[in-house]
Amino acid sequence: MTTGTIPVLDESSMETTTTAAPTIRVEIYNQTYNIRSDGDSDYLMSLADFVDGRMREISSGTLTVDSLKVAILAALHIADELHRLRQTHEQADAQLATRSTECAEMLDRLLKVRSNIEQEKGETDIAFS
Repeated sequence: MTTGTIPVLDESSMETTTTAAPTIRVEIYNQTYNIRSDGDSDYLMSLADFVDGRMREISSGTLTVDSLKVAILAALHIADELHRLRQTHEQADAQLATRSTECAEMLDRLLKVRSNIEQEKGETDIAFS
């Protein structure tokens, strides 16, 4: 999550917690969950909608009606998507680092050439004085 907080299911769903964060009610695959989070409730609801949509997409393409199996398959699909995006991000970071190094090296060469030209010009001006 981008909010920096971890939502926790409260005692009416699966797990008891003692945090005083506000409770947000979401519905995922026809199940209602009360989630405690001090993060952005709209963001949390959009995550729940995303998971719900993914589960419905998975269930429509399979013959299984077991919600746990659908949830596991949806989690695997989401994990695959996350893994692929991380790889793409790492590759882009590596390319950016390479290009940044190349640009820095080109700039160093350019500044050295400029410095040499200025030194030669200064020596020529002194010789004619």
